[in-house]
Amino acid sequence: MQDHGSPLVIGIAGGTGSGKSTVAARLGEGMPDGSMVIIEHDSYYRHHPDMAIEERALLNYDHPDALDNDLLIEQLDQLRAWKSAEVPIYDYVTHLRREETRHIDPAPVVIVEGILVFVDSELRSRFDVKIFVDTDADIRVFRRVRRDMETRGRTFQQVREQYYKSVRPMHLQFVEPSKRWADVIIPEGGNNRVALDMITAHLLTATHT
Repeated sequence: MQDHGSPLVIGIAGGTGSGKSTVAARLGEGMPDGSMVIIEHDSYYRHHPDMAIEERALLNYDHPDALDNDLLIEQLDQLRAWKSAEVPIYDYVTHLRREETRHIDPAPVVIVEGILVFVDSELRSRFDVKIFVDTDADIRVFRRVRRDMETRGRTFQQVREQYYKSVRPMHLQFVEPSKRWADVIIPEGGNNRVALDMITAHLLTATHT
């Protein structure tokens, strides 16, 4: 349970394509309007304007060092103190942060979702509830291919190369082991209605809404 009067902060981890965003969205659907905000860990990829786009494309975006956790922690602390935050907006085509930001007002429930949100101990300590979405690897791969080709301007060859070069090894090294920190493990993500209903009921009770 969160401290009296402070927002409940929830971390949702899991492999790429596991259904983290769907779980977050489903939880939001079960909450009153304005009672929940969702933050994507991917928004905090480090900004490298000094590098050529070809160099940026070669960075390992599945390694914990690719993310600016200090900024995320700072902004989570702002939200916990009922202060608004300016969340970065990341452009996956140019591999840069955009000039504009996303203004987020505090809410009773704050969700942070991303493959690596449980890896950093300082970030992990900010979560009152830690959820791991556990989905079979073959399903996750197909979802990753579709997403990257449809929304991130990647070719199939680029997706395949990135998967074997960094996505899979980083999943085995960092993401899968981070499951040990989870309070709740949800098999099959957004399709698990029983688990989602139970968590939603907990959120409604915990926030007294």
